[in-house]
Amino acid sequence: MNPIATLIKPSTIRFERLLPGPVERVWAYLVESEKRAKWLAGGEFELRVGGKIELIFENDKLSDESRDFGTKRFEGRITRLEPLRLLAHTWKWGEADSDVVYELSPRGKDVLLTIQHRLPEDGGINRGVGGGWATHVGILVDLLEGKKPRPFWSTHDRELKAFVATL
Repeated sequence: MNPIATLIKPSTIRFERLLPGPVERVWAYLVESEKRAKWLAGGEFELRVGGKIELIFENDKLSDESRDFGTKRFEGRITRLEPLRLLAHTWKWGEADSDVVYELSPRGKDVLLTIQHRLPEDGGINRGVGGGWATHVGILVDLLEGKKPRPFWSTHDRELKAFVATL
């Protein structure tokens, strides 16, 4: 499985990664703020369709590397919710909304995580998004495998170059 994000439309990427299961454990890392903060972004999710979400990114806290990223906050609303299978939400992207869908599919002891992120149509893909998802999900893999999280920024630089090379 290719851990590089794939551009499926000018403003939409798809990312797939096989994770150590079970699905209940992976789901917890999607919906529980404390667990999600270790690989992506903290913030509360009101787990109901129409519920508010907050994403609080503190990328410098995800590993031992720092680039003075600070804290970035985003908001959105849950648009679909099928516990243990699918979570979809908007993500305020500037003045417009982007849409993110996380799908979980059990594969024996593992779980296939599929992320699709559609950005607002006007700007095409933000190249950092492809490298970002690969980096964040890589840290999730490390956590699920009981390993020390990989260095965030050097990994992001490498994943960004790999994603851009596919465009």
